[in-house]
Amino acid sequence: MWPVSLCIAATVVVTLTHWLYRWRNPRCNGNLPPGSMGWPLLGETIQFFAPNPTWDTPPFVKDRMKRYGTIFKTSLVGRPVIVSTDSDLNNMIFQQEGQLFQSWYPDSFTEVFGRQNVGSLHGYMYKYLKNMVLYLFGPESLKKMINEVENVATINLEKWAGQESVELKEATANMIFDLTAKKLISYDPEKSSENLRENFVAFIQGLIAFPLDIPGTAYHKCLQGRKKAMTMLKSMLEERRANPRKVKTDFFDYVLEELNRGDSILTEAIALDLMFVLLFASFETTSLAITVAVKLLRDNPRVLQELTEEHENIIRKRENTKSGLTWKEYKSMTYTFQLINETVRLANIVPGVFRKTLKDIKFKDYTIPAGWAVMVCPPAVHLNPVNYKDPLEFNPRRWERMDQKGASKNFMAFGGGMRFCVGTDFTKVQMAVFLHCLVTKYRWKTVKGGEIVRTPGLQFPKGLHVQMSVREKQNEDPTSRN
Repeated sequence: MWPVSLCIAATVVVTLTHWLYRWRNPRCNGNLPPGSMGWPLLGETIQFFAPNPTWDTPPFVKDRMKRYGTIFKTSLVGRPVIVSTDSDLNNMIFQQEGQLFQSWYPDSFTEVFGRQNVGSLHGYMYKYLKNMVLYLFGPESLKKMINEVENVATINLEKWAGQESVELKEATANMIFDLTAKKLISYDPEKSSENLRENFVAFIQGLIAFPLDIPGTAYHKCLQGRKKAMTMLKSMLEERRANPRKVKTDFFDYVLEELNRGDSILTEAIALDLMFVLLFASFETTSLAITVAVKLLRDNPRVLQELTEEHENIIRKRENTKSGLTWKEYKSMTYTFQLINETVRLANIVPGVFRKTLKDIKFKDYTIPAGWAVMVCPPAVHLNPVNYKDPLEFNPRRWERMDQKGASKNFMAFGGGMRFCVGTDFTKVQMAVFLHCLVTKYRWKTVKGGEIVRTPGLQFPKGLHVQMSVREKQNEDPTSRN
């Protein structure tokens, strides 16, 4: 009996030892980048999810860059991952979409955004959906929308000025969500019996939580928020299908027209996932960017003064100073666009972009095996002193000498390659118009909060409460807003 037990025990020990060795030393037809795979199955997931109370590159990445260099291996949520902070490799990843790399996100992300969300689709289907989104958020549509964006900003700022204080992130998120939901699905929170926004609040709170689907966890609440939001969207779609409109007035009408076409490749599941992602992406990321911009302006009076002068000059040049913004005026906001780029560079609202290798990739002295995940890390590029002098300094003027129109090897706040964010122009319109209304009509001060909180998914000034008041005169010194 003893020899049999010893043989079984020896076999178990040898098997576990071999498995542990294979975990720490994955197979590769070449040299893997240096790094650590962490604990079996868990990897380095806990360290990755640790918060970061600074503007700087997350400690998880920064520490490993010092130890291993600009490219290193790790394991996150049970998956082998290559983390790239190398500008050349990042550029290669974006430019070789569909050839060497493919869009990919961890299963926990796919679960909450939908298995057929636009980020998980490829090839012709992705291009098809991208063109659909441009129908709503493309330049021609935005030209018609700019006055509506201005009216929404004006109404909300007037309301906030009448309150003792507002929590800026939540207030701007509500403002943008209501506008986007109106354009997408004609949603009116005052007329609806259910609160769609509340479901997204639950969703967001658990989005970047550890992916443990057990009642009471943030991740479980996130999944429940998504489920309720999808139920509402499906109900709205069915109601619209039963009562179609003669004239298309929102994106839902356009989607229904596509679904009713006999040769359409669009399915109801894909359409609903698309709606969900558009609602989330349009308001959450933009409200974060606006909140960061307002904090940075408050902390940098010189920048605030220069921004104010640009917008007051726009008003002075009008024949009628009370007329609304025009597309030509919007396109003339040179310093504003520099400020927006500088804000999103520092904010790094999307601190990780995931791809998957389609074949073994040779890069410099390393081999990235087929099927491995690759995470592009924008903060490490945006905050690298080699790419940006004094990277933690808020200096919009640095963009005078840099390309502002799209992505580059050193700027990927809006993605890159064929997956460059199709909502970029919509985000810039909302930010620029909101800042125009803010700096020309109001003064504000911080009441409380504003500490920087960054997780692997979001960074923002936590609990930034501001008090607003109407400016007494147009030429009032903007630096007096203390």
